[in-house]
This record gives sequence, structure tokens and C-alpha cells, in this order.
Amino acid sequence: MIRAMSVVLCLALPSVASAACTVVQGAETVYLPKGPASGVDVRIEGERITAVGEVDAAGCTVVDATGKTVTYGLTEVSSTLGLVEVGAERGTVDHTGEGDAVRAALRVTDAYNPRSSVIPVQRIEGITSAVVTPGGGRIAGQGGWVELAGTTQAQAVGASSIGVWASMGGESKAQGLLELRELLEDARFLRRKGAAYDSGNSRELAASRLDLQALYPVLDGEVPLVLGANRASDIEAVLRFAKEEGILVVISGAAEGWLLADALAEANVPVILDPLVYGSGGFDQMHARADNAALLHEAGVTVVLSSFSTHNARTLKQVAGNAVRGGLDHDAAVKAITETPASAFGIADRGKVAEGQVANLVVWGGDPLEIGTAVEAVFIEGQSVPLVSRQTELRDRYATLPGSPLPALSLE
Repeated sequence: MIRAMSVVLCLALPSVASAACTVVQGAETVYLPKGPASGVDVRIEGERITAVGEVDAAGCTVVDATGKTVTYGLTEVSSTLGLVEVGAERGTVDHTGEGDAVRAALRVTDAYNPRSSVIPVQRIEGITSAVVTPGGGRIAGQGGWVELAGTTQAQAVGASSIGVWASMGGESKAQGLLELRELLEDARFLRRKGAAYDSGNSRELAASRLDLQALYPVLDGEVPLVLGANRASDIEAVLRFAKEEGILVVISGAAEGWLLADALAEANVPVILDPLVYGSGGFDQMHARADNAALLHEAGVTVVLSSFSTHNARTLKQVAGNAVRGGLDHDAAVKAITETPASAFGIADRGKVAEGQVANLVVWGGDPLEIGTAVEAVFIEGQSVPLVSRQTELRDRYATLPGSPLPALSLE
């Protein structure tokens, strides 16, 4: 069973000159934990939401959201934001390893670049947080939670380890699970026989001391092992593996998850999925359906939606809109990209427009899941973030082009 984890992120973003408080006032719709509501204002003091409902705005900066929609900031949970600039240029890629290596001790946030030009492009589309993930190897490493603001790692990285990303892929998924079982058993052995290992009086282990020790939080149920699985039989094997090992898992992909909806709900295992993955895209998704997210949600499964993209993480709202097209309740789709990502990874103080939560808010011009709806304001940890990216700067720079032809150059 997944048990609640209490991970509280405390980030310090650069301060800006502002009033002691901010009130987002007059919104037509505010998405609260209990559902969409009208006539609700939101008060921000420092980095926290301090009041929701009838709010005294005296002395505060007022953000007029009349006729607008307010949600919590969106979270993309399967990206390499801040870890890659140009995928085809190896020198800008900091998130992946090679072969079947075990790198459980690797913290991918050590390579996180908060000044990446990719980040503002996503932020101005309502993405305020991300789970950045490692790739490659049998165990790729530890994923972390970041806020898409700040100019240093200390400011932006909220938690360097919220899960361990692993793979059972390769030539044989059975072999992959066997290797993961061996790694977990060796981690237990090292914990029991650490002194013998240090003195060279123990059997050979399948990974380094640091990598095995990095699996202790998985053994203790403090963080989940995140495994990719799309085919129903693979999902079934992961559920059995998690139960036998007594660990928490999160399943990423779950294209055929609807076939095991009841089992996933009973095991309380969250799934991360893209509702646009359906049809015969591969042999591991032959039974994928467009209503996968809806069927899983109806069965009581914790569903997190993802674009599984970095440069196009900004399409997350469109992804959620397509889940609604496939039958998922609209409110549930909004939660699947705001509230549920935080709860699935045990982040206690993010994801909800509620008192005491970190003030990551987005003001939208209309329905946030409509592709044509524009973002009108973004707050990250209570600070207003300019809606500017390299793309908007280029647009503005070349909005007015010089006359043609250009005057001839002087020959002097």
C-alpha cells in the first residue's frame, strides 16, 4: 500500500519590491480541492496562500481577475527541464546514462540549470513545477522536484530525491525484474552486513556501496521506485514485484492500465500516463484506449497526466483536455496536473488552492484546458513571474522588420 509521505519543500526565490500581500480578486472560477467555485478570492503573503474566500484586500496589491479562471500551477512530472537545451547536441544533455548501469546514488538535480532557456517557454504556459527525471540504465537515478523560478539550484531545487527511476526493459523484462530484485536484496544485505562489507569479508554485491545505500529509502517506503510499464502483463508483474518486495511503486506509461484498473486501485499504485497514447503504436500498447484515464479514475486509481516532454511540456493543458475528450471528468483532469502530482510523490504543501499551501497560482483567460486559452498571470512561491521567454523576446525583436532593400553600404 502507498502510505502518505510528508515532504515539505522550502524554497527561497529572489525577493522583489511588492506589497506585503497580494490578493487575486474577482475570478469567475477558482479550482479548489473540493471543486470549481465562484466568488472566491485568494490572499498571498510571502510564499504562502493565507486565505481563500472572502478576503480583506486592504493594503495588498490587487490582481484583478474579473471574468478569469484561477488554478494551482501545473506540474509536469516526466521531463528533463533544466537538464537539456538541444537534444541532438550531446554537450547540452545532462540527464541520461548508458547501458544497464546502476546509478541509484545519482541525483539528477545536481545537473539542473535554472537559467535554461527552455524553462520560461513552459512557465508562460502555466507550468510552475516539474519533476525532473534521469534516464538510461537499469536504475537511472533519483528524480527531484523543482520550481520553475530562481537563478540558482539552491533557489529552484525543492527536493533532490522524491523517487528512484528504474527500468525493467531491455531484451527481457523478466531479466530486468530479476536484476532489480537482486539489487534490493543486496541493499538489505549491505544494511545488515555493512561492517563485513567494509572489511572485505562479504560476498560480491551487484552494485556499489553508494548505489545500494541509495535504495534504503525505497526499502523503507520513504520514496517510490518509478517503473515504466505499458503492457497489461508488465503492469501485473510490477504489482506483484512491489507486493513481494514490500515497496512503493509508481507506474509510468500504463497505456493498457485500464485492463488492470481494479488491481491498481486495490494496490493504491499511482500511474503517470499520456491520454494521447492509444491505438496500435507498438506491441506494448495494442489494447490502449483513449478513455484509459477515465476508466482508471472511475476505478479509484490515482491518475497523473503528463506530456512526457521537455521542450513541449507546455502542451500539458492540451494533454489534460484530451483526457476530458476521452471521458475523464473535467475537474479530475485539472487535479491530475495540479494536485495529484504533488500528492503522488508525497509533497504535502503544494498542489492545492488552499490556506497554508505554497502560492503557485495561474490566472487564465478562460477554461484552462482549452487550447486557445491564454495565461494572464503566473505566481511562483508568491512572486509574480514575467510572461517572457526567449521566444517572446525574438517575436518582439523582429515584429517590425527593416525596409527592403536595405540602403547600400558606404564605400568609404
